[in-house]
Amino acid sequence: MKTERMAVTHLGEHPKDYLNAVVPPVFLNSLHVFDCYEDYKNREETGSFVYGRDGNPTVEILEQKVAALEEGAAGIAFASGMAAASAAILATCRAGSHIICMRDVYQPIKNILRQYLLPNLDMSVSFWDGLDLQKLEGMITEKTSLILLESPATFVFTVTDLCGVAEIAGRHGVKTYLDNTYCTPLYQKPLTMGIDIVMHTMSKYIGGHSDMIGGILVVKDGKLGERIKHTIRELFGGILGPMEAWLAIRGLRTLPLRLEKHQETAMEVASFLENHGRVRKVFYPSLKSHPQAELIAKQQKGNTGLLSFVLKGEPEEAIRVIDRLKVFQIGCSWGGFESLALCPLMEYTKEDLQFLNLDEGCRGLIRIYCGLEGADVLIDDLRQALS
Repeated sequence: MKTERMAVTHLGEHPKDYLNAVVPPVFLNSLHVFDCYEDYKNREETGSFVYGRDGNPTVEILEQKVAALEEGAAGIAFASGMAAASAAILATCRAGSHIICMRDVYQPIKNILRQYLLPNLDMSVSFWDGLDLQKLEGMITEKTSLILLESPATFVFTVTDLCGVAEIAGRHGVKTYLDNTYCTPLYQKPLTMGIDIVMHTMSKYIGGHSDMIGGILVVKDGKLGERIKHTIRELFGGILGPMEAWLAIRGLRTLPLRLEKHQETAMEVASFLENHGRVRKVFYPSLKSHPQAELIAKQQKGNTGLLSFVLKGEPEEAIRVIDRLKVFQIGCSWGGFESLALCPLMEYTKEDLQFLNLDEGCRGLIRIYCGLEGADVLIDDLRQALS
């Protein structure tokens, strides 16, 4: 914990390089110049900054911090979480590759597979429930290049055995990718469990203030990190902007304190909902009722502010409930200071729900994000909306 606190506060920063400013500046320049041609010629050997599409001093500070938090070899920051995720796929796969994808990963990941990579690069995909390791191993073929994971997944908070997946993938020479946005590097360190690539959507907890978009990959293999940075990010031009990097650095400074409060609030809210007469089921990884509580305790240090629940009765009642909320705002994101609510599965068809192994009642699933307003305020809001 002491190392983590130093990483979010001081690691990667060199105040003497910028007039002893306690906060690193935003390097908004697109270009860096050299004293002589010899210095320019040796720029790669000296690690010099050259051009904004290749690297930026503010961005590099952020990359060093997140890499240290994840105990990885390198961090590579991108303009969005989807830019980061796409780069991970492109860096590990080729035309004709087979990908195994968890069924309940972030929907745009499935969209880029179906709408671009499969039809244009002749890739193929098999979808896995995230639970049955024996079934996972049976899906691997000679063409399998990557396994895409998210744990906990953010509808009903399914948790995947990361060590088990990594062991199987390693034996078959298959790379593994995990979206670790929910837990953050403070509450889960997938690289230490054998996962190859970790991704964070920085509009969530790392940014923390709902005022920036960005994504970051952290890898345990430095050579893979160089490929992602120079062959993918540099050529496709997806680097994070310096202002966004500065905002993410600002967010990291308070991350340990914010997560502690988000978790505390969410646990109180989840307990309230679990004991409410109108609620059929609550999905939150910290609850003892979670079917994978033992695995969660083994691979996570904690949980954060996102949870979901299903009401008794017709799914459409969920819409009436969220429309009555006054503090929770209706919005699709999470990870900021503000509390949010949404019915993300309401437009799903019966086939869509079956694909996720969910029953028809889960069409009315209410996902809520517990911000920083306080558990008492949020519980009062839920109580009046459910009354």
